[in-house]
Amino acid sequence: MELSSLGLGTYLGPSTSAADEGYVQAAGAFLAAGGTVFDTAANYRGGRSERALGAAFIGRPRDGFFVSTKAGYLPMGDGSPGEDSAAWFRRVLEAPGILRADEVADGCHAMTPRYLAHQLEVSLAALGVASVDLFHLHNPEQQLPHLGPEAFHAVIQQAFEACEGFVRTGRIRAYGVATWNGFRVPPGRPDHLSLERLLAAAEAAGGQDHHFRWIQLPLNLALPEAFLAPTQVFRGERMTPLRAAQAAGLSVQTSASIMQARILTQLPADLVAALGGTTPAQAALQFPRSCPGVTVALCGMGRPEHVVENAAVLDLPKVDPAVLAGLFG
Repeated sequence: MELSSLGLGTYLGPSTSAADEGYVQAAGAFLAAGGTVFDTAANYRGGRSERALGAAFIGRPRDGFFVSTKAGYLPMGDGSPGEDSAAWFRRVLEAPGILRADEVADGCHAMTPRYLAHQLEVSLAALGVASVDLFHLHNPEQQLPHLGPEAFHAVIQQAFEACEGFVRTGRIRAYGVATWNGFRVPPGRPDHLSLERLLAAAEAAGGQDHHFRWIQLPLNLALPEAFLAPTQVFRGERMTPLRAAQAAGLSVQTSASIMQARILTQLPADLVAALGGTTPAQAALQFPRSCPGVTVALCGMGRPEHVVENAAVLDLPKVDPAVLAGLFG
């Protein structure tokens, strides 16, 4: 299957039936427009985003879409009326022996093998599929300042071993890490992730043929570090995250392409024209999808009208990298 250079994200929106239906319709419109990539997470909108995509996928051939999901954050509820998050944690995770309170980092995050397996099963059921194409550890750097580097990488090692097991049983096809700060910030920051060290953990978990194949990080006109900042040391050389991913043979999803629409009012007409879009949203999307090394630029689209506007970039040529670099002087 050919992956579309734009993917539909499902992070934003209230936990309402109207928002659910909006995502169902948006997903259908995106597929009709030629989009094939969908991104979600077990905790997005209390699990409702995964269920909305599952409804949109009903009756569609499984080889017609690529879906990535994530585990790490605790959803802390499933919409059961009158149940607070503490009661939900005790009922769903603690009582069945899936996760102990002392295995939760920073009050909200866990990556133990048993918890990841549980979240994967929840995701598969919600999405209505037998396997997901990509299973991310969700913002693993959340735990780094609390554990310290050595304990953190021991946790990562166990998580990667669990993911290799999920591949062997056919429940996922590949795994990765979906980050916010990890790859963008420089070495020395407490939440910095070394791509080289993650690859070493993957090789230890799965050998040379491991299935750590993807990374995700933000990239937009306001957060251009993935394209510009040499935050990674790879094979002895300082590189940008995108260049390091290319050197490692990894595919890349970029997130926050339009910064939840906050950057759109700041784009002058000449910049919109330079990027080849006819609207600010299209111009903003042209930047990440055109950066060398980006496989898919993700954008939250919760209504069909968003899809109609944004998916138009699929028919636009990508922007020359020299033009992109010139935007930042």
